[in-house]
Amino acid sequence: MAEAGRYREVVPVPQALECLLSAMAGAGTALPLGAETVPVAQALGRVTAVPVRARLTVPHFLAAAMDGLAVASAATAGATERAPVRLLRGQSAWPVDTGDPLPPGADAVVPVEEVLGTPEEPVLTSAAAPGQHVRAVGEDMVAGDLILPSGHRVRPQDLGALLAGGVEALEVRRRPRVAVIPTGDELVPPSRAAQGLGPGELVESNSQVVVAFCLGLGAEPRAWPLQPDQVPAIRAAVAEALAWADLVLIGGGSSAGSGDHTLEVIQSLGRVLVRGLAIRPGKPTLLGLSQQGKPIVGLPGYPVSTYLACRLVVEPIILALLGAPSSGPERVRARLARAVASTAGVEELVRVKVARVGGRVVAVPLGRGAGATTSLVRADGWIRVGPESEGLGEGEEVEVELLLPWAELERTILLVGSHDLALDVLSDLAWSQAGLRLATANWGSLGGIAALARGEAHLAGSHLLDEASGDFNLPYLRRFWPGRRAALVTLAHREQGFIVPPGNPRGISSVSDLLRPGVRFINRQRGSGTRVLLDHLLHRAGLDPAGISGYGREEFTHTGVAAAIKAGSADVGLGLRAAALALGLDFVPVATERYELVVPEEFYCTEPAQALLRVLGGAEFAGRVAALGGYRLEETGRTRWSDEEA
Repeated sequence: MAEAGRYREVVPVPQALECLLSAMAGAGTALPLGAETVPVAQALGRVTAVPVRARLTVPHFLAAAMDGLAVASAATAGATERAPVRLLRGQSAWPVDTGDPLPPGADAVVPVEEVLGTPEEPVLTSAAAPGQHVRAVGEDMVAGDLILPSGHRVRPQDLGALLAGGVEALEVRRRPRVAVIPTGDELVPPSRAAQGLGPGELVESNSQVVVAFCLGLGAEPRAWPLQPDQVPAIRAAVAEALAWADLVLIGGGSSAGSGDHTLEVIQSLGRVLVRGLAIRPGKPTLLGLSQQGKPIVGLPGYPVSTYLACRLVVEPIILALLGAPSSGPERVRARLARAVASTAGVEELVRVKVARVGGRVVAVPLGRGAGATTSLVRADGWIRVGPESEGLGEGEEVEVELLLPWAELERTILLVGSHDLALDVLSDLAWSQAGLRLATANWGSLGGIAALARGEAHLAGSHLLDEASGDFNLPYLRRFWPGRRAALVTLAHREQGFIVPPGNPRGISSVSDLLRPGVRFINRQRGSGTRVLLDHLLHRAGLDPAGISGYGREEFTHTGVAAAIKAGSADVGLGLRAAALALGLDFVPVATERYELVVPEEFYCTEPAQALLRVLGGAEFAGRVAALGGYRLEETGRTRWSDEEA
């Protein structure tokens, strides 16, 4: 491959890795690293450098495989219930426990429950076959047998086999030393966060994520001090790191921005091989090689991009240094619950939630911003949208690369619908009290009911007000999901109102105030119950929403609305009292509404659904939700059915 200085196009990840590893081999870099000898007790997680063979035969004697009577089988010949055989202790029969060596003359073991008579004169009613219930010499391993192959990561169960086989120490690959160098003038150490952040300042957290990631692979990572966006400082740190490390990772300085100096630093200390990956997030990743033949990786600054670059690039490099094979992530086929748009030319990794709903596995796309750190925490895996594609359609079958074991995901309950702060409490208690993962997707109340209708959710969260009847949810359920029976379980009654800055400087008191000149509003997304409530209030007052500045600006959560007001980018939004209280904002009450969980009858009757509802009806849930403020819980857990009269 031509070096990066001779081309400007991004490179697919497999091609980029091949380029780097080939360049390392060409520069004489040892792949894998050399070996060192460690005691078995210190070998957990290490990668074997050579095959490990048994030094002992196990067992090295004939051993009883159970408690009972060791016997000479010939002495038991012909024994039946009608013609039992009487043996003599110490001559043709000897008591043994599991693992005991067989006495001379014995070649079989009779289980204790099959022995009659007395200890001195045991009686058998069936003959014993030679070798029955006897562990043969070398049954476990024979001296010279292979216990572990080279390139094997040592597990807890391996330690017992090694010690039993007489292995006291073994040769393992040296841990790759990885230097992690964070850069950025806008970053401050985590210890500064408690003192408050200034405009434009961000907590430097990526280096700790990268260190932990490398540690989990069996490397020896070390974080360098935070470096300013200055070429001399970064270059000095990288030069120092190269004297110690086998791999250098530079964080936050690998895009095309004027303040990003990683490219210049790598070029001054070696050469740049790849100037960008054909993948998103993670496109700005740089791959280079030092003059000593050591790999240098420039990681993007956004947290999601950093993590994905670690998974796709850093992990294969470390495994190559260790000589350990990669098993790759666990994969599962799933149905995509919502369409995903993408730009052709670059492969995109889309984070998803995963759950089994009925007989199918469903993948729910999450937020796609490279700076959305929590999307990685919430994600169960990701799907790949190929560079030749402009997106994936709703209902399309996709392959999910899992971030969690599938066995854990089998205990997932997927709730799609309206955002509510009480759902976080329910999710926490569902896990701690019932071992259930409650996964939520904030698609609005109508979006939740639609997901139920498509069979892509276990339950929905809804607070849709029907103007004609004044009832919540039930009329909509009958309208959009006719002929299906579902339970509507009350989560809580909650206060909705105008969230405003402290002191309510704009003097917001009614919906008509939203149309005043200079008032900046922030709305919830179409299909949400809060949006329906706003439109109902405007219609009742005879007001045109077109006159509201910001009516088309949408947020997907109540906390998102409150955060925009807290930041000063909006003057008012409609949302929950609990969201206002959480961010220290003021609140003008407008309405109290019923928020219900819509549970299809077939799921309502299952054990996971009933376990979740028990958590919902518990005293701890009620106490913690009440503490949020703005909730009434006297009807929490009350259930009505869609085929009942309102």
